[in-house]
Amino acid sequence: MAAAGIIAEYNPLHMGHAYLMAEARRRLGPDTGIVCVMSGYYVQRGDFAVAGKFARAAAAVRSGADLVLELPVPWALSSAEGFAAGAVELLKAAGVVSHLVFGSEGGDSAPLVRCAEALCSEDFSRRLREELKKGDSFPAARQRAAAALLSGEDAKALERPNDTLGVEYCKALRGSGIRPVAVPRRGAGHGSVSAGDGFASASAVRALLRRGEESAALSLMVPAMAEAYQEERAAGRAPAGLWNCERAVLARLRFLEEEDWAAQDTGNEGLYRRFARSAGSAASLEELLETVKTKRYPLARLRRTVFRAYLGLPPAPPERPAYLRVLAANERGTALLAGMRTAASLPVLTKPAAVRRLPGEAQRLFALEARAGRLYALACPGPAAVPDEWRTGPVIFKGGAG
Repeated sequence: MAAAGIIAEYNPLHMGHAYLMAEARRRLGPDTGIVCVMSGYYVQRGDFAVAGKFARAAAAVRSGADLVLELPVPWALSSAEGFAAGAVELLKAAGVVSHLVFGSEGGDSAPLVRCAEALCSEDFSRRLREELKKGDSFPAARQRAAAALLSGEDAKALERPNDTLGVEYCKALRGSGIRPVAVPRRGAGHGSVSAGDGFASASAVRALLRRGEESAALSLMVPAMAEAYQEERAAGRAPAGLWNCERAVLARLRFLEEEDWAAQDTGNEGLYRRFARSAGSAASLEELLETVKTKRYPLARLRRTVFRAYLGLPPAPPERPAYLRVLAANERGTALLAGMRTAASLPVLTKPAAVRRLPGEAQRLFALEARAGRLYALACPGPAAVPDEWRTGPVIFKGGAG
């Protein structure tokens, strides 16, 4: 069975996400399986997901996906490059995916592939080092270094958030045989806090939830996500957010020594000293970030550093995940799983306890995921615990493929 891969957070799942899944089948054929790689309890911008991963994965399967695999937290809380690399590694390891479908402002994969090739060249690395010496942020330095190697139109891809992530996907796909398929993004732009053509961004939906405008937020989610969110809220698990556990995060950060922060400073740029000084006295995460930030460091990077330190993650994710963990599937998804039993190059986890029979690397990664889940529970508004990582298997729907 041919399958298309989609990489997402579904935080929460909205109309644009459902459109992308439908467009994948329109372009590749109605019988195409949809394999999603989805972040778990934490998201790439450096934050808690507003609803639990099993609820979001189940909503995805009810909205067009066939199989949802978890992107482990070391990659979910990584840079765009690390996020893309980890997710693509999972799709490659599954052994059943022929295309990667993603949203794009430009809607054309060809310039993104050309950008990816340029960014992987030795000439680009040399130019980037020179640009970084000027003290600007990494995105600005990269933009100038790439512009010297690309046409003006191709270089513009690195100015658009979805296209920039698409370039990272294309970098990670090199040599894999999986073909990129860029689909024009509909409605509001990435990060927008308003709806466009009835298609709101996830940022817009989260903004409504933060303001307490739940009915408006629910109307912008796909029906399955709206239903799942309400169930999570009734169980005391949504909306999850920093406001529920900010003091717990700050308390953890105050225990860290300068060397702990130094381990997170992968750029060896002295950023850790600013974190160590501020974390010892900041009364809020906003105050901490305000003290640490400079024009050189994007806010999302600083937030990821905070969350990686809070969770005790390694400073950078390993080269590739150690297993393929299934969060949800339908009948077509279980058929894909049957093919993966022989095609996959990583162990497929449907029963969490089975990780104890895997090598130590896999056991350590799963234990880290379990710890991250316990800490996520503190971000939930109610006392209900999140599902036990060691006891919770995937959500399986019988019948009704995608």
